[in-house]
Amino acid sequence: MAIGRVISREILDHLPADDPSALRGRQDLRTINALMGNVRWMRRALRRATKQISAGKPLRLIELGAGDGLLCRKVSAWFPGSALTGLDLAPRPCALPKAISWREGDLVDRLGGCDGDGLFGVMILHHFADETLARIGEMAAEYNVLCFCEPWRSRFPHFLGMLMRPICGTVTRHDLPASINAGFVRGELPELLRLRGWKIEESVDWRGSLRLMAWKD
Repeated sequence: MAIGRVISREILDHLPADDPSALRGRQDLRTINALMGNVRWMRRALRRATKQISAGKPLRLIELGAGDGLLCRKVSAWFPGSALTGLDLAPRPCALPKAISWREGDLVDRLGGCDGDGLFGVMILHHFADETLARIGEMAAEYNVLCFCEPWRSRFPHFLGMLMRPICGTVTRHDLPASINAGFVRGELPELLRLRGWKIEESVDWRGSLRLMAWKD
């Protein structure tokens, strides 16, 4: 898809966490991520990437855009003993285990006060303008591993999104095409994050994900 990124307002980002439409929207996201295989990929990517840094020690991992905390809980189970922190505009989910830390507020501001080994996130970086991604990339220089799944900006994901409309709520029917338009093509995200000196592995999945794993020697 030749056109550049177009970032527009997504409804879910501006709804109270307990709004019924927000609850439905997050359920839709869980379904979409499952169909796209994003969580399974994240498990494989984190296992591979963290071998570069763990040396048997507990990991300190931070999720950007942790939402309902589901992925944080999964990562905590995948890496017992690791220190997990979720960052999100939304308040701490009620069911989140006490062992998982939570920082509520603007992601860029809250990330600046964090310390860890790796950053990860699913469908979060596309929300940010290019200049903000550059700031995130600067802060990411303090970490050793990055793992992200983002929308692949292409015509075929739009086609798949149209097929999903009948099973999605009103919020998702609006936000899904907006997310794709704000997504990335291959090679774009490492450049926007200014990942100089990182080892980078980037792939596109036909179901609509652009996947980035980056690590330092």
